[in-house]
Amino acid sequence: MTESTIERPLESVDPTSGEHIRAWPELSAAELERRLEQSRRTAIEWARVDVGERAPRCRRAAQLLRERVEPLALLMAEEMGKPVAQGRAEIEKCAATFEHFAGFAPGALADETVSERERVVFRPLGPVLAIEPWNFPFWQLVRFAAPALMAGNVVLLKHSENVQGCAQAIEKLFADAGFPEGALLNLAVGVKRVPDLIGDPRVRAVTLTGSTRAGRSVGALAGAALKKCVLELGGSDPYVVLADADLELAAKTCVASRLINAGQSCIAAKRFIVVESVRAELTERMVARLRAVTVGDPRGAVDVGPLARGDLAVALERQVAASVERGARLVHRGAKPARGSFFAPVVLDGVRPGMPAFDEETFGPAAAIVAAQDEDEAFALANATAYGLGAALFTRDVERGLALARERLDAGNVFLNDFVRSDPRLPFGGIKDSGFGRELSAFGLREFVNVKTVVGG
Repeated sequence: MTESTIERPLESVDPTSGEHIRAWPELSAAELERRLEQSRRTAIEWARVDVGERAPRCRRAAQLLRERVEPLALLMAEEMGKPVAQGRAEIEKCAATFEHFAGFAPGALADETVSERERVVFRPLGPVLAIEPWNFPFWQLVRFAAPALMAGNVVLLKHSENVQGCAQAIEKLFADAGFPEGALLNLAVGVKRVPDLIGDPRVRAVTLTGSTRAGRSVGALAGAALKKCVLELGGSDPYVVLADADLELAAKTCVASRLINAGQSCIAAKRFIVVESVRAELTERMVARLRAVTVGDPRGAVDVGPLARGDLAVALERQVAASVERGARLVHRGAKPARGSFFAPVVLDGVRPGMPAFDEETFGPAAAIVAAQDEDEAFALANATAYGLGAALFTRDVERGLALARERLDAGNVFLNDFVRSDPRLPFGGIKDSGFGRELSAFGLREFVNVKTVVGG
């Protein structure tokens, strides 16, 4: 992710036009204290509610999300530039995740009996501070909050400064769904107040989705306070295309993954590692698809909206320019509107280690094509990164491809002949500088619980 520890005003700005939408005042010290204390009290009450009785609130939240899908999708388009069609899909995924954990959690959190006298039980930790980014303003929160709440915890949300409208809509959603007051509280504060929040004894754990830089800072603070944390950080996902790949499928999938949310996704395809014998053809197919891409106002029927902020477009342009200066070839640049924080999709060929397009996370629609002489070099290049979040592999030999995915790619999520995405049934997270811990599935459900041994009877 590109979020950092830079202090920004709590302000919503339409990235399509650059026009100011609304400024949000930070919580006063007194109001922040009130919310922290409310969270502490609610955590005690919510922990006593049986897990089966927590489920109806999650199902009601799913229902409300579907009823509110249009205004919520429009809110995302206005605050951070997501095309409304993708916003609708995000809201539906959130609803499905609430429903999944409402049904899945009671069994997954059931006591484990070791013997007649020995058992393992799973008890909530209490208030968990969730530091969330702007790129998927509902999904990033829900994928943590749905299992955390079903496990009996409560949530303190510190959302990104530019999506405070989304943060308020989230808090209202939980209240309207029947969760007790304090089950999810929005903390409208800047990053300078995060260290005190992490250090507050009422906060029992921390989760962050953000940049590696932010992860190091939050991880250090949580460690100093001896608090559990889960960090889902950046990625430079390699998509490895072998000589026997279905190139039309590979081109379609690679382009789709690179353009999701205007490329502003930690698991978007970023480096395309292609065996040399098929590199030229794959590049041609990808460029042909990109020529048909529409870039424009996210409230309309477009493929790519603006980047969330103007400074993000400037930073990405610098990465592209520096890569070209070091030998990469710009083989395609699309068109974009003159106004707004748009970035026209680009394709760079001849990318190698030492270039920003290879070494850094490019958070926008810039595709970096990297030639490999053979399979061994392809996997070596794919793994030659500080990150380890997602990866994809393209080959017609499915059985062999699964073995290669298992053994040769260093990432928390590897997909064969498909693009990387999260699923509430499957664990999601990374290795190396992409963080640690897991969200979703039984692994994510049990991240923020006290795994307690109880003996007796």
